[in-house]
Amino acid sequence: MAEPETPPLPRPPRPPLVTPTRVVCAFLLGAPFVALLWVSSYSRLTPAFIGIPFFYWYQLAWVIVSALFTAVVFVLIRREEAARRAPLTEREPS
Repeated sequence: MAEPETPPLPRPPRPPLVTPTRVVCAFLLGAPFVALLWVSSYSRLTPAFIGIPFFYWYQLAWVIVSALFTAVVFVLIRREEAARRAPLTEREPS
């Protein structure tokens, strides 16, 4: 006599793709683009910083800020991906 097949375990519901963490990450990655594409906001010479006109040091400051934002996004996305995978690894077949 053949044993009846057991139905597969139901998959747990998938978390949503758009989460508050991803919205924050999108904002952090988009802020430098908006800040640097809005040229009229920094197209001036004053205030100068150690003799460098505002136009130049403002853009250079965004290079550093963008690197920091990218590092924060990297950490947030890795943490969220680990949390998304956790329910899949905790489930054991019976």
